[in-house]
Amino acid sequence: MAESITALLEGCRRGRPAAQRGLYERLGYSLMGVCLRYCPSRAEAEDALQLTFVKIFTRLDQFRGQGPFEAWARRIAVTTSLNLWQQHQQRGLHLDTDEAAAVPHPDGTPFDQLSAEDLVQLIGTLPMGYRTVLNLYAIEGYSHAEIGGLLGISEGTSKSQLSRARRLLEERLQQQAHIPHYHD
Repeated sequence: MAESITALLEGCRRGRPAAQRGLYERLGYSLMGVCLRYCPSRAEAEDALQLTFVKIFTRLDQFRGQGPFEAWARRIAVTTSLNLWQQHQQRGLHLDTDEAAAVPHPDGTPFDQLSAEDLVQLIGTLPMGYRTVLNLYAIEGYSHAEIGGLLGISEGTSKSQLSRARRLLEERLQQQAHIPHYHD
């Protein structure tokens, strides 16, 4: 039977390589999924994952057990991935700063007909800024204020990026399926 997270954490705190390996095996797959959402390539996501685990192992004393360990580790993965992305970002590649109203999506949008895999692929086609804000807001559950703090943008810019991401996703979906616009 697999060791519990608590036992693995205790082993990691004692410097046991087997416990570190066990924690990596337990969380690596899900944290890689997080890293892939925020990094432009698989290679960068793998780098972010390795850095995430280095931070997890060196900061275990900061985990207070006030919530699930997995949530704490996910937050480290998100922050690490975003920091890595920002470090590698080319000059001139900036997030749009125009504010836009949110695009309302009534029940029964074309997205309801997509498989999860198709939706992930479609999100992957978005420009990195749009994709990052969409993932942080819709998948990770961050507020626009938190996103602004993480990315160094205003709350309004976060809202604008989310709106544009949704609009672009809808346009791309409509192009694929020739579905009429829902927000017209």
